Amino acid sequence: MTNSQIAAVVLGAGKGTRMQSDLPKVMMPLCGKPMIRHIIDAMEEMKADKIVVVVAPDGDMVKKEVFPHSTCVQHEQLGTGNAVLAAKDELQGFTGDVLVIFGDNPITTPDTYRKMIAKRKEGYAVVVLGFTPKDAARYGRLKLENGELVKIVEFKDASEEEKAITLCNSGIMCFDGKVMFEILSEIGNENAAHEYYLTDAIAIARKKGLKCAVVECSAEEVAGANTREELALLESFLQKRQGKK
Repeated sequence: MTNSQIAAVVLGAGKGTRMQSDLPKVMMPLCGKPMIRHIIDAMEEMKADKIVVVVAPDGDMVKKEVFPHSTCVQHEQLGTGNAVLAAKDELQGFTGDVLVIFGDNPITTPDTYRKMIAKRKEGYAVVVLGFTPKDAARYGRLKLENGELVKIVEFKDASEEEKAITLCNSGIMCFDGKVMFEILSEIGNENAAHEYYLTDAIAIARKKGLKCAVVECSAEEVAGANTREELALLESFLQKRQGKK
């Protein structure tokens, strides 16, 4: 496979509990189609060479929705790093750019994904999508030095100085496929929740002497939906964008 190819790993194993719904979270409707379909449409528009959706063990409904694209199962919810690792077999031998997208961040545009890929090609192992919200609240912070991303600090672990950083982590990343699984396999779970966090990929990449960077977009574009209120807000953002077309 040539390294100009694009793959996407879409994390779709979340439950709809906070939506008070029996539907898997990514199947909640947004402007007439499931949230995850918006992401699949964006990837198809970009002509991604490979789309892999990570689903829960009971994720048949999501599998059906994303068919004919590949799916893999995250058997236990052990964190975001663990979820991406579930896609390893599906991406065996892939050396292009790999976008990691959360299934509840459905309105990021193909243009933004392309900017991340272009930045990645400048020689970075990992590019993180950042944003500057009106209220940085409890988001993870992106710490830059000389234009490079040096670490992602979770709010609860941030010093006062780090809390003053306004550039926040959306969760969306672009990896160099050649080193992605090597980096992810080194993520540990020595934390209070005993989970494998995707955010640790930055520290691991840098320890290996690899460079990381940030591309920024609007806060609206990376708005997620954990509750019905947030879903309604996403719908209003999307309608506004479609109205501008």
